[in-house]
Amino acid sequence: MSHFLVSLATYNERENLPLITKEIFETAPDVDILVIDDNSPDGTGHWVAEQMQTEPRLKLLRRPGKLGLGSATLAAMNYAVENQYDFLLNMDADLSHPPHYIPEIRSKAEEGDKGFDVVIGSRYVCGGGVEGWPWYRQLMSRCINLYAKIFLGLKTKDNSGAFRCYRVKLLKKLDETKIVSKGYSFQEEILYRLKKLGATFAEVPIIFVDRRFGSSKINQKETLNALWILFRIGIFG
Repeated sequence: MSHFLVSLATYNERENLPLITKEIFETAPDVDILVIDDNSPDGTGHWVAEQMQTEPRLKLLRRPGKLGLGSATLAAMNYAVENQYDFLLNMDADLSHPPHYIPEIRSKAEEGDKGFDVVIGSRYVCGGGVEGWPWYRQLMSRCINLYAKIFLGLKTKDNSGAFRCYRVKLLKKLDETKIVSKGYSFQEEILYRLKKLGATFAEVPIIFVDRRFGSSKINQKETLNALWILFRIGIFG
């Protein structure tokens, strides 16, 4: 059995975290869960610290402030490498990534010598989709994915989603000094960096469900900044 870590980046996810951790452990009782909390004012980190007293599978990485989704994911990658996990599965903490897809994603990654280095929970392959988004948000997401395919040469169809499993052995080869994204463009950039390292990719269809509680952290400024960063990466590498 592989040593498996699930990462959840959080900022004000106190309402969602008890539900998502419960569902993950019910679906995959052998995994550990790492919460990377950016000093959430709503007490998210405090809740995790309390639960850790009786739940050894739950881990916490506290950060001093809101440092960006990309840097949180990178921190999870470093934790997985340092603690010798075999795979890292990253998920959103807002319940938009249903945990019942974990077994299928794992099986794609763990197929012995035929396993894939990166397995994406994909909204945009046959059988995948989105629930709860207005048409303009779906259009924006598809345009960003097309933009990433053009500028970064990616062949995968869902390049902006965060529901992914990474082989940790490949993450060890990443040169962090080349990674420029701190926010939402990180999702596309990391695929580009891993592609250059020779990663193999697979996509598993998922239905993305809009968050149950709280509000989305992405805004127009974040989106425009992500597009600019992807353009720079595509041109200059």
